[in-house]
Amino acid sequence: MRAAARPDLIAARDRIAHLAGQCGQDPAEVLSVERLGHLSGIEPELIPQVLAGTAAEVPLERRVHERFLRLRATRRDKHGREWSLAAIAEDFDAPGASLGPLNAGTGLPRLGHAAGVQRFFGVYAGFLLADSRSAVERALAAGPDGPAAADDLDHLSYLSGLTPQAIRLTLDGHPPRLPLREQVRLRFEHLRRTRPRADGRPYSLTAIAGSFDASGQSLTRPARGEGLPNLAAAAGIQRFYGVEGGFLMADDAEALAGVLGCVESELRSVRAGGTGGENPMLAVLRAHDVRSIVTRAGRLSPAGWKSLADYLDELLAREGRPVPREPEPGTTGPGGGDGARVPGGEEAP
Repeated sequence: MRAAARPDLIAARDRIAHLAGQCGQDPAEVLSVERLGHLSGIEPELIPQVLAGTAAEVPLERRVHERFLRLRATRRDKHGREWSLAAIAEDFDAPGASLGPLNAGTGLPRLGHAAGVQRFFGVYAGFLLADSRSAVERALAAGPDGPAAADDLDHLSYLSGLTPQAIRLTLDGHPPRLPLREQVRLRFEHLRRTRPRADGRPYSLTAIAGSFDASGQSLTRPARGEGLPNLAAAAGIQRFYGVEGGFLMADDAEALAGVLGCVESELRSVRAGGTGGENPMLAVLRAHDVRSIVTRAGRLSPAGWKSLADYLDELLAREGRPVPREPEPGTTGPGGGDGARVPGGEEAP
């Protein structure tokens, strides 16, 4: 299997500890197993073993199941409740029952469902599934040689799988939106073209599929844009080429390496006196997106403003960044009447 060499996680941890000290931050807090576990989806008690390279490899089906349960447990709604399967699936126009096998650990979800789950919870979806904005954001923050420059479109293209033109549109606040099937085809084609064999020719579908014990024929339709690969095939393609598999699919070492890369990027930005730890993509897009959002929000009624604030609280909670809310006058708890999704009852596994 032709995958990238295992990342040196100990070296990355030591660099981050040194950078944290230079930035006046507590290395123990920056590198706490609770924080790393929350960001990566790895159980905190396993982080030391993953760092040391002694953790057992978990089968994909079990890993995806456990990561999904962890997302539900750690990214709750604004009232502190787990999101129901129906509420999660509704976000990508699917029935809640379609997530039953994933929730129970009895089967893998379809690729589109995996993309929808990751998008719902605001976690990185991996090379093949990330939308344009997330892909560019990741490339800006965590290139293999450190943060990439926003004007180096060719390098960002290599890292993200987007064309330079698509990256420019994304940086200008107008990310292109493609059907998932076409996006996966283009990203897969990009991998084959930009990461060739030693003789400069693309790897055959047979060679790629053989790395995860499948037939080359199983990748023919996805390569033509006539269908999506299954989740195991998507994970295998990403591992073959050594690109990030996303929150649900990455193995523990890959997931932790991605998180450490982003933490290191933030600290380097702080040390350089840049964005103060702000996400690089947010700094690039601020002038466009914030102005656009404020302009549209200015036309809202008072009830609309409340609905917007409630929905932002839900998004923050879903991404693990809940904002404490003060009870409204005359109430004893969080205000009701929001205009956002209200989670329903819990389904049985």
